[in-house]
Amino acid sequence: MGFKARITEQGTRARTAVAATAIGVAATVWGVSALVEAGHTSAHDVAGGHGPARPGGAGPGGTPAKGIPEGIAHASESGANAVNITTDDGPDPRWTPKVLDVLAEHDVKATFCMIGPQAKAHPDLVKRVVAAGHRLCDHTMNHDTAMDKKPVAYQQQQILDAKKLIEEAAGGAKVEYYRAPGGAFTPDSRRIAAANGMRPLGWNVDTKDFGKPGAAAIVDAVKREIGNGPTVLFHDGGGNRAQTVEALDGVLAWLKQQGRPTGFPIRTAPEAAEAAEAPDAAEAPQPGRGHAS
Repeated sequence: MGFKARITEQGTRARTAVAATAIGVAATVWGVSALVEAGHTSAHDVAGGHGPARPGGAGPGGTPAKGIPEGIAHASESGANAVNITTDDGPDPRWTPKVLDVLAEHDVKATFCMIGPQAKAHPDLVKRVVAAGHRLCDHTMNHDTAMDKKPVAYQQQQILDAKKLIEEAAGGAKVEYYRAPGGAFTPDSRRIAAANGMRPLGWNVDTKDFGKPGAAAIVDAVKREIGNGPTVLFHDGGGNRAQTVEALDGVLAWLKQQGRPTGFPIRTAPEAAEAAEAPDAAEAPQPGRGHAS
């Protein structure tokens, strides 16, 4: 073979090798993308993340909104000694006004975790909550405590449809938190919430007020469990809440005697800031989870 022919053959081989390498790289990238898109594994999972990574800007369930972590919040914005009062399942036309009256009497702000259709049915109450300086929390459309076993599309619909209804009822105020019914959080639901500006919100003290154990028992539960962490769970909807209203008055008076201020749950603190806190009651299976929040 002459010199010119050898040069031509070598050039052909080099171009073939480069093309083969490019095809291999493309196939690898496509394969990784397909795995991530199909919800299998990713570098995010391997690194100890909370579920399949989503590309930024990939719809409502994409990357977290600026400054909103996906970790479940417990700590208070008002410091380590502060207590967060939260109340679920409203607004209720009979009981939410009474809860608001007790909070106003003690000059305490709370976080109201609302059911979407309830907010739509009672926009006057949602506006009253906002006007009093309280914060709004998304508690889904149907309070499905098994939604952690449902498809991601279902979880997204439950969360975002409720957010829309609550914000429409509020007349412009934003929903700042998301609390899963019964603590049925998933990596996807937390990601969807954070991507839409809502911090996942847990609890440390379950007052068990939903079961109507008596006002004294509800107060005792707070006193007994407040060492678990600062976020206390009450209910202003879902049934007769007379015991809750009475107990809330007693709890707030006791907190004042103890020198415990109240505040709102953190929204923007990174997940690492919560590592030293007590385990979240909302992340572990609980007896009677259907009535836990």
